Amino acid sequence: MTAARRTVAVAVLESLKAAGVKSVFGLPGVHNLAFWESDGFDVPTIVLARHEQTTVYAADGLARATGGLGVALTTTGPGVANAAGAFGEAASVGSPVLLISSEVSTRTARAGTMRGGLHESRDQAAIFAPLAKGVFRPRTAIAAVQAVADAAALAMQWPRGPVYVDIPIDILESLGELVPIESPIRRGVTDDAIERALELVTRSESVVIWAGGGVVQSGAESALVELAERLDAPVVTTWAGRGVMPSGHKLAVDLPPHERLVADLIAAADLLIGIGTEFDGPNTKAWTLQMPASILTINADAVDASKNYPADVALVGDASAVLAQLVKRLEPRNRPSGYNLAALRDAVIARDSSDERTASASTFVSAVEAAARRSEAIVINDMSVGGYWVGGYARFAHSRRMQYPIGWGTLGYALPASLGAGVADAGPVIAICGDGGIMFALGELAALVETGAPVTVLLVDDGGYGMLRFDQVVNGHAERGVDLVRPDFAAVAAAFGIPCAIVKVDELEHALNEAIDAKAPRMVLVNHRLYPPLTVSARWSE
Repeated sequence: MTAARRTVAVAVLESLKAAGVKSVFGLPGVHNLAFWESDGFDVPTIVLARHEQTTVYAADGLARATGGLGVALTTTGPGVANAAGAFGEAASVGSPVLLISSEVSTRTARAGTMRGGLHESRDQAAIFAPLAKGVFRPRTAIAAVQAVADAAALAMQWPRGPVYVDIPIDILESLGELVPIESPIRRGVTDDAIERALELVTRSESVVIWAGGGVVQSGAESALVELAERLDAPVVTTWAGRGVMPSGHKLAVDLPPHERLVADLIAAADLLIGIGTEFDGPNTKAWTLQMPASILTINADAVDASKNYPADVALVGDASAVLAQLVKRLEPRNRPSGYNLAALRDAVIARDSSDERTASASTFVSAVEAAARRSEAIVINDMSVGGYWVGGYARFAHSRRMQYPIGWGTLGYALPASLGAGVADAGPVIAICGDGGIMFALGELAALVETGAPVTVLLVDDGGYGMLRFDQVVNGHAERGVDLVRPDFAAVAAAFGIPCAIVKVDELEHALNEAIDAKAPRMVLVNHRLYPPLTVSARWSE
């Protein structure tokens, strides 16, 4: 037997393991097999995905569930190109994902010339340059391992985001040495900037806080709660920020800003404090929400701090560090709260449960919420009507308990992302899929079985692309391209060795509890058409 060699591929994996990465997601190809030749070394487990796109979705799902670095391994050319859509989703929400691809050999490549080698591209890295936080193209062994270390550190530094590295096949197979990966650094703001913020807050009688995914990425949840309590300020969250304010807290607005009562609450305030958010189009109804006269933003990205709604004061720094500075100087407002946010939510839930169009959706949300809270499950939504309901209206006791691909709106996210969250040992997972989106990555059922990940796939089969069908009907158009031929999903699940329960909406909670308690891959199938919620653009005018 040939003695084990510490190649660059092995050294890269060792460096990642030393930095705390336990699992990476990969798909082997003829150019990147060196990553699979690491027996005898202390490296992360390589979880075998069934498509290059899903390696990045899985890495993203792990990163969102844990706050750690998600890593994907792909091969050259068409392999890595397949991953671009998932990479764009990670970029849109600032997810710390590292994509490592092989490249054609330096021995055969010629600068500026396409020679026609296997998987060769004119400029492979250029596919990712517009999306990536950083792009690295090392061409020596020493540079390659260092580039991965630098890329991993860059992905984890606030504001976080995905980073791309490609390494030629001959470099991957050459000898290499482990390189330490630096930890991220928190950056606050100057005392003068805090003074300007305090002056704005002090002269404002009523304050509302708008919390986004940057709060989650920073781990600033406790500081956010303290700020809200000192200001007696209701906290509205984006999809990416769900759970940063524990559900049931008297200042938690457990509803999306699309609801008229929530929009009125925001508009009536003197000051809006936006933390870790860019005030994107889907959350603001394409920037039509009326905002208070004054806006204070806290964001690690200077552009995101003011690009959509100009800020009177913009504090550019890590949310956790900046909030600590701000709260330290902020006197509590000693007056009783005039808010009854629980009643506001009760009114919305009563409306939806009594409307015959949305009553079943209200039951659906309650069932998922109850099952998830009972088991402390992570809920991962796809771009599906069921996902829209749960993403907007289910309550979560903690952050990182809900994922939603609203950043880029990538259909097919939930199933492969659930693989990433499922192997991260962060708790059981519920993946909410539609019959259209699940077909994008149906092969990942095999990966769930191979890993034994505790994932319950909640599949809502409404006969096609239900949201698109609704858009066509609302706009008076014929239904075209939205009705799909589907397989017998229960039989498909069984073919992979996954038990499937077929239930009605009012039987869903019990079925989910049983599936989650199995602590193994399960499917729960609901054949039903859910009416979309107010968070979808087709209903914004209501």
